Amino acid sequence: MTPRAPSRAISALASDRNRAQRMTSLWDQWSHRPIEITVNNIGLTPPPAEQRRPSTTIAAKPVEMRELHSMKGHSRTPDVWLRLSLVSKSTASSVMRSFSVITPLRGGRLGLPIGPLPLRPRFASTYQQAIAATSPRTTWTREEITEIYNQPLMELAFAAGTVHRRFHKPSAVQLCTLMNIKTGGCTEDCSYCAQASRYNTGLEATKLSNVQSVLDAAKIAKDNGSNRFCMGAAWREMRGRKRGLANIIEMIKGVRALGMEACVTLGMLDKEQALLLKEAGLTAYNHNLDTSREHYSKVITTRTYDDRLQTLENVRDAGIHVCSGGILGLGEVPETDHVGLIYTLATLPAHPESFPVNKLVPIKGTPMFGQEPVKLETIVRCIATARLVMPGTIIRIAAGRVTMPESEQMLCFMAGANAIFTGEKMLTTDCNGWDEDKAMFDRWGLSPLETDASNVTPEAVPAQAQAQAQVQFPHASMDSSALGASSGGNRLAAHG
Repeated sequence: MTPRAPSRAISALASDRNRAQRMTSLWDQWSHRPIEITVNNIGLTPPPAEQRRPSTTIAAKPVEMRELHSMKGHSRTPDVWLRLSLVSKSTASSVMRSFSVITPLRGGRLGLPIGPLPLRPRFASTYQQAIAATSPRTTWTREEITEIYNQPLMELAFAAGTVHRRFHKPSAVQLCTLMNIKTGGCTEDCSYCAQASRYNTGLEATKLSNVQSVLDAAKIAKDNGSNRFCMGAAWREMRGRKRGLANIIEMIKGVRALGMEACVTLGMLDKEQALLLKEAGLTAYNHNLDTSREHYSKVITTRTYDDRLQTLENVRDAGIHVCSGGILGLGEVPETDHVGLIYTLATLPAHPESFPVNKLVPIKGTPMFGQEPVKLETIVRCIATARLVMPGTIIRIAAGRVTMPESEQMLCFMAGANAIFTGEKMLTTDCNGWDEDKAMFDRWGLSPLETDASNVTPEAVPAQAQAQAQVQFPHASMDSSALGASSGGNRLAAHG
């Protein structure tokens, strides 16, 4: 059992700001070589005699610091043992504590760190920098993301969960409900999609739903705990659909009036259409990249990768939250194509506020039917990498969750996922129901995530659609400018 130091002695650690700053510098030096310092160097100098209580004196003793694990190859994050030898008038006490760079400790009224600070870039690996990040960065290279992706899975998942707790409330999971407001008849050739008209999937095409039926469904979703309502229409683009756009605008306004976030996925979108949706109060627009640029042409040929990126740019420029992710299990090579997908999204001018992770649901009649199911470890690795690379983004387990046992879903949450789709259906595939998810939340101590945007109604949405709100991360307090970080996008939910 580790002995505790006298509280009066420990309180001296934060008694002097200048010495605390010197302590910070010394910790920083530790990041690349073991050092040996004295108590005087880290702010444990005894206070002046006139301020000292008669019963307490502190002797200046050496502080021994050494790395217990080699940093060679950066396969382990180093632990450091810090020994403080403190002596009072009546008691001698030696304190041994273990600190880890994954979980920097903070304390004292000044909010000064009492554990190791994030490592400086020239001394730390990319993986360690990602672990220590306190804000998003958009300067990633593919090689850096590959280094993170290839970490041992247990280490990777733990590190991602640690970063997740810095940026998000770990027990909060956003509930989102998705409604298909226009089914089938799509001219695209997405090889996984039941709604493509060229595939014989037995799906009957429908016209756009009427406004009231959509709002009725949204109210049911809200009553069951969902705070985001997403509406999907199966068509290539919005061009030439003025009447349909007018009805969708009314749907958005109605959903926002319920106090819910509103998200739509309508295919390709131009700048003018994006501005109209912003003025209606749209919270987020979903447009998935699906996979990496390199693998994309093996999945879709009727729309280019750059077409999708242009839509994301139009949405972002209009001030609408960007929701974009991918589908796992499309015959891709995870080690390169999952990295490529994350790389593309993580190097946009701002990170997508939501990253949906879909597990392919093979539909009979589509070219992707018969694909081998994606493995759990591949899903967890993708989620964990996305969490470390895009720490402020909401990561949603989307399509295919219904095939995952509850234990597998929990592994995804522990690795950084914090949103799900729930309700009667996804677009054309089955979905976990509200009652099932409520029971799961109760068993695991989870709670629905409430976002600030869900409290904004259309009347409160500014007409100036060009300005984008700055991300707020209440769980991150340190400036990571030294790590080359840049602020990311805004918070939203994801689509399947």
